[in-house]
Amino acid sequence: MNRSRPTHNKRERERAKAEKQKQKAARRAESKVRKASVGPRPAGEDPDIAGIVPGPQPSPWADELDDTSEDESNQ
Repeated sequence: MNRSRPTHNKRERERAKAEKQKQKAARRAESKVRKASVGPRPAGEDPDIAGIVPGPQPSPWADELDDTSEDESNQ
């Protein structure tokens, strides 16, 4: 007579699910507190794009291209 076993398993699953939800709620609360302590970004320039000028940008390989063109002209 194993009739009580499925109910017992279900109860354990529900307890595990409730525990996981509690842990998740605690992580969310901690994250909310951590974000609040950092505070909002200051008004002004975004540090990620500071100093970027709109329009065409210089080639990062410009020095290498200049060197190869000089080498080719010397040959």
